[in-house]
Amino acid sequence: MSDNRFKIVFDGALLPGVESTTAKLNLAELFKSDVDAIEKLFTGRPVALKRDLSRADAETYLQALKNAGVDARIEEEQPVAFSLAETHETDSGSATDYTRPAASPYAPPRAAVGENLPEFSTLKVFTVNGRIGRLRFLAWTLVLSVVILLVSSVFFTVGLGIAAVSPTIAMVVGFLVGIAILVAAVWVSVQITVQRLHDLGWSGWLWFLHLVPFVGSIFPILLMVLPGNTGANQYGAPPPRNSTAVKILSALWLAFIPLVFAGAVLVGISGYLDQLESDVGGSYESSSINSDDDSDQATTVDEVDVQSADDTAEPVDSTQQ
Repeated sequence: MSDNRFKIVFDGALLPGVESTTAKLNLAELFKSDVDAIEKLFTGRPVALKRDLSRADAETYLQALKNAGVDARIEEEQPVAFSLAETHETDSGSATDYTRPAASPYAPPRAAVGENLPEFSTLKVFTVNGRIGRLRFLAWTLVLSVVILLVSSVFFTVGLGIAAVSPTIAMVVGFLVGIAILVAAVWVSVQITVQRLHDLGWSGWLWFLHLVPFVGSIFPILLMVLPGNTGANQYGAPPPRNSTAVKILSALWLAFIPLVFAGAVLVGISGYLDQLESDVGGSYESSSINSDDDSDQATTVDEVDVQSADDTAEPVDSTQQ
């Protein structure tokens, strides 16, 4: 056989920017094993993860490992020389598998890497692990907004009933409930956003860009527009395909955004018109008051002039009686 065979060798090295914990979790998912077994691969000693591969199969396995954040390499298998002197008699009822490696604490889990790769990741809402795409990000955000609105409405109605009995208690309870709803909404929103960042291959810590002036107003638009990684990345396999419900909810959210924008514009225009009307009314009242003052002053001047004319026309007593 002239076909060369290859093996995948790993000595614990990781790709730049990949954390050790992340790589171990990814390997555990790839190997369908637990993290304790994966820990044995990170001793610094070279370990053959897969043997007796063709060049094409070796490239496939290597790419799968690189997607998990592992810096493995391909090495050519050394030819094995067989000697009749090394054979041993065995019982006819049992056979020894010489191709299997001897038991060792450093032996990798016996599971295929490329063949057992999950096609899609498992969706989990209340976690910062995993990935979601653009449409699912919009759909989950819409559901979160509706839930917050419904819960707030229920507690507002209950608060009105409590306020009728004791306004002080209603104020305290309303404040505490409002804080709880706000914290829960922010926490779930952070989890959803982090999963969307993972789909782009970005760190979840970039969520804090929302707090940066000007950047925080553009960053959510990027999350809704930029496509995610088509294949697996350091945060796991790609998310499942979008269902019909996800497509409908994302379309509703996209239709809701222009409505909110139009409502904000209408409110702004209405406020501007009210302010303009108020200014015009104030100017009119001011001009009216000034006109009235001028009229009063003119009337006073006329009265003074009439009185002066009357005084001038007052007859003088004659000396002849």
